[in-house]
Amino acid sequence: MVISKTPVRLSFFGGGTDYPEYFKREKCAVFGTTIDKYIYVTINHGSPFFDHRIRVSYSKSETVNSIEEIEHPSVRAILNFLEMDELLDIHIFADLPARTGLGSSSAFTVCFLNACYAHKGIFAGKERLAAEAIHIEQEILGENVGIQDQIHAAYGGLNIIRADAQGTTVFPAVLSTESRHLLESSLLLFYTRMTRSASAIAQEQIENTRKLALDRHLEKMRAQVEEAQEMLPRLSGSALLRRFGEMLHEGWELKKQLSTQITNDAIDHYYEEAIKHGALGGKIGGAGGGGFLTLIVDQKNQPAVRAALRELEEVPIKFENHGASIIYSNDPPHYIRR
Repeated sequence: MVISKTPVRLSFFGGGTDYPEYFKREKCAVFGTTIDKYIYVTINHGSPFFDHRIRVSYSKSETVNSIEEIEHPSVRAILNFLEMDELLDIHIFADLPARTGLGSSSAFTVCFLNACYAHKGIFAGKERLAAEAIHIEQEILGENVGIQDQIHAAYGGLNIIRADAQGTTVFPAVLSTESRHLLESSLLLFYTRMTRSASAIAQEQIENTRKLALDRHLEKMRAQVEEAQEMLPRLSGSALLRRFGEMLHEGWELKKQLSTQITNDAIDHYYEEAIKHGALGGKIGGAGGGGFLTLIVDQKNQPAVRAALRELEEVPIKFENHGASIIYSNDPPHYIRR
């Protein structure tokens, strides 16, 4: 049996610059972090004593005799990609719901790739996991996705990701332990209970990006990453918190210009109530349209914000540093079907 564990992420600045339609002619810069909420995958050798060769259990259970019969598109694509046509028992778990703007789809792709490689007795490094997850989602599945989610999931930590037509680099953010703890303790995450297809929402944004209609907004969003990189080691305490919140608010205003589907009346209401009761800034995660609302709130104002958003469920979070990992592995004998 192999157990793989991979975190989801919060994206702070630069989202939208990580679509290839933009960064292959301009440059990508994004800043975000992984958090202590995870996707888990277990893979075990299947048994020849059942009337199926592969079982895949997630929100539903599939029992099939070939990879092509699998309905779950990512599982089917990855097993084909790695040529794993064998007896398999696969189980998928998650701490948080899918389609909620935390990069869970890409975290799953990274997690399942890592589990499959471990099952095959192969160590897959973080760079390989990220690159292959991007290839599978963009080229094989044809999803409208960028590159930050896969990279955050694979590497873990508070990172700045840069990319252009020549390649991709990952830089850990530089800030003091005190500033890191301050940001972590000032983040509030609320579930709006609205789920959506990120790929469908992103399609409009990508089409606008291809037409060069969003370049002015995306350039400003990329510039926020440059400011964050310079600001984090320089500011501290309330000055850091205030500017970080202001930048999140500025980024949210820019993000809403990228697509007509980024926000809606309910999201606007929750955000305005949070600001009214002391939040310094925030945003809806991922492609927008629902999911989780991230807010920066000074600790003295957190009770008021929680009361204002009491109809939403808050999810306590902490930063995470490990990225994709194998947390258990053994190697029992393989069954051989003759």
